Amino acid sequence: MSILPDHSPFSSPFTGTIPRTGVVVSHGFTGSPHGVRDWALSLAGAGFAVRLPLLPGHGTSWQELAKTRWQDWHAALDAAYLELAEECDIVVVAGLSMGGALAFRIAATRPVAGVVVVNPGLVIDDPRAPLAGVLKFVLKSTPAIANDILKPGMDECAYPRTPVAAAHELNKMFKDTVRLLPRVTAPVRVYRSTVDHVVSESSMEALRRGLTNAPLEVVRLENSYHVATMDNDAPEIFRGTAEFVRYVAAAAGPGAARASRKDTAND
Repeated sequence: MSILPDHSPFSSPFTGTIPRTGVVVSHGFTGSPHGVRDWALSLAGAGFAVRLPLLPGHGTSWQELAKTRWQDWHAALDAAYLELAEECDIVVVAGLSMGGALAFRIAATRPVAGVVVVNPGLVIDDPRAPLAGVLKFVLKSTPAIANDILKPGMDECAYPRTPVAAAHELNKMFKDTVRLLPRVTAPVRVYRSTVDHVVSESSMEALRRGLTNAPLEVVRLENSYHVATMDNDAPEIFRGTAEFVRYVAAAAGPGAARASRKDTAND
């Protein structure tokens, strides 16, 4: 019997011990909270406050996603961060794939205590990517990039097609995010699958070049593909994320990551 996907946002209060710690979690491109919900639930179970928004254009139809801009996605995650920072002393950002890039944007523009990402995307290797701004007028969509999962029977329930207009926005966002990476100073942990059919090593190379002011730790996943939050190594990701959040929270101390009102890089 199949389980219906849950594309709705997820929110949970802080129930742990001081300092009050929260985690903002982002899903990936053409996906929804369904693909990272168990990750968010595990963090909530560990006592952290959690916000997992549904990004604009997602969880509905690929045609709706085609109408959105990358600034819309960033603004939604930034709003979730600000909401969480109002009730927490310390905030960590996390994300899968495109959600990883969005997490880096928050870390570059807000005072976060740490960053945890799974197979983050920062570069699109497809040679058609630079032409997407023109192609979108003649080619509305391309085949799906969903369900790169090694574990049998799993379905991230992402869109069956990829809108070219949104792919163009994604490419612009990736380029702008790479530009911001030197502004990230919080510790970064990356969970990286050794086999990933969606995000290539070009993204990791860009990350290593750009993170000039932040400590970077890479944890290799040997038994998962791209959507590792639903794959065989998910329990390791869940345990390791909670440990990382506790570590950076203890290192930061109470009040270290209170929300700043400085401008974000939305333009």
